[in-house]
Amino acid sequence: MLEKVLIANRGEIALRILRACHTMGIRTVAVHSTVDRNLKHVAMADESVCIGPAPSAQSYLNMPAIIAAAEVTDAQAIHPGYGFLSENADFAERVEQSGFVFVGPRADTIRLMGDKVEAIRAMQAAGVPCVPGSGGPLGDDPEANARIAAEIGYPVLIKAAGGGGGRGMRDVRTEAALATAIATTKAEAKAAFGNDMVYMEKYLENPRHVEIQVLADGQGHAIFLGERDCSMQRRHQKVVEEAPAPGITPELRAQIGKVCVEACLRIGYRGAGTFEFLYQDGRFYFIEMNTRIQVEHPVTELITGVDLIREQLLIAGGEPLSIRQQDIELRGHAIECRINAEDPDSFMPSPGLIQHYHAAGGPGVRMDTHIYEGYRVPPNYDSMIGKLIVHGATREQAIARMRVALSELVVDGIKTNIPLQQRILADGGFAQGGQNIHYLEKKLAERREKALSVL
Repeated sequence: MLEKVLIANRGEIALRILRACHTMGIRTVAVHSTVDRNLKHVAMADESVCIGPAPSAQSYLNMPAIIAAAEVTDAQAIHPGYGFLSENADFAERVEQSGFVFVGPRADTIRLMGDKVEAIRAMQAAGVPCVPGSGGPLGDDPEANARIAAEIGYPVLIKAAGGGGGRGMRDVRTEAALATAIATTKAEAKAAFGNDMVYMEKYLENPRHVEIQVLADGQGHAIFLGERDCSMQRRHQKVVEEAPAPGITPELRAQIGKVCVEACLRIGYRGAGTFEFLYQDGRFYFIEMNTRIQVEHPVTELITGVDLIREQLLIAGGEPLSIRQQDIELRGHAIECRINAEDPDSFMPSPGLIQHYHAAGGPGVRMDTHIYEGYRVPPNYDSMIGKLIVHGATREQAIARMRVALSELVVDGIKTNIPLQQRILADGGFAQGGQNIHYLEKKLAERREKALSVL
C-alpha cells in the first residue's frame, strides 16, 4: 500500500485524487502554481509545495520541480491525473528513475500508445478492429499517397501520429486537395507536437464516439468496465458523456470488451486506461488509447460502483487486481455535463471571481468541482471548473435528474456553459440517444444561422 502520494495536477481532478487517498489512509502532497495557492485541495492536503509561476510550462509541466517536490516531502508516488504530464512517457520514466512510483502505465506503454501509428499497429496485432488506413506513416511521394487514398476511398482523414485531443486532423474529400492537406497537417503537427509524422485513415461520415474503460494490474489480470458514449462534442472536445452507450447490446459489449482485455494483456498494460472507438453501422473502429484516468470516469463509477482512482492507487502500490470480470455489473444509467467557465454562445473563456455558488443536489446527483464562493478562476488553464454527474435507474430518469440538477446549479460572477448544457438536455435528438459526433456542431451552426437571420 502506498503511504504518501504527490498529486501532480490541479482543479477538480486533484481534489478527486486527494479524496481517494484520504479515504484509503494515504497522506497527500499538493503541488501548485503561485496563482493556485487558494485551490481547495491545496488547503486539504497534508503538505503543499509551490512549484512555480502561473504558466503551465513553469509549473505543472515543470518535471524537475515536481520531482524535487516529491523528494523534499518524501512522497512515495506521483499521480499525474489527466492532462499536463499524464501521458508524457519521459515524465513517467524520470519519475521511476528517481525512485518514485508513477501512478499509471509504464513509460514504454505510454510511448507506444502516444504514437498513433505504432498504437494502431499494436492494436491490429492484438486483434482490435481499426479504421481502414495507410497502415503506417505517409511519405513524401504525392502519387503514392494518392494511390493509398484511392484504395481507402474518399473522404479520408489525415492525422498527426503525435496528436490527440482532437488536434492534428484534417479531412480530405478530393484528390486535388490531398497534397496540400498532408503538407499543412505535417507543418501543424511539427509545430504542435514536435513530430511531423502523419498517417491516413478512412473518414467515417456518421460515427459515434464510444470508449471502453479498462483496468489492468500488469500481473496478468485485466477487466473492462463497460462503455461510455462521448458523441456530444464541439470541435472534437467532449461536452456531455454517458454510460452505458445507448443501443449497445450486452453481446456487443462483451465482444468488444473481451478484445480490449486481451489487448491489455498482450501489451502488459498497467493501471486504468481507455480504448477509444468510432462506432458506425454496428461496428467498432479503434482510434486511440488513453493511458490515464479520463475526465468522464465518474459515469463509469456510478454504473459499476467501482472507485477507479482507488483501483489506480492499489495497482500502483503493487496489489494484484482484486476485481474480476464477473464482479462487474452495470446498474442504471449515468450522465456527465462538463461545466466550463466560458460564454455559452461564443465559447470565449470567462475567468474571474465566483460571487455565488450553489451546488445541485438530490438523489443520484454528484458534483466534482474545486470551486467555491470567493474563488477566482484564473485565465491560465483549461476552462473546465467542474463536472455535474447524475445517475438514474434508466436513461430517461437520468435525463430528468440532470435537467433538474442543471436548473439548481448556480455559478454567479462569471459566465458558464450551463445554458448550453440545458439546451442539450432539452433537445429531442439527445433524448432519443445514439447521435453521431457531428450532431452538436450541426445544432450549434443552426442556432448561429438563426441568430444571424434575426439580425
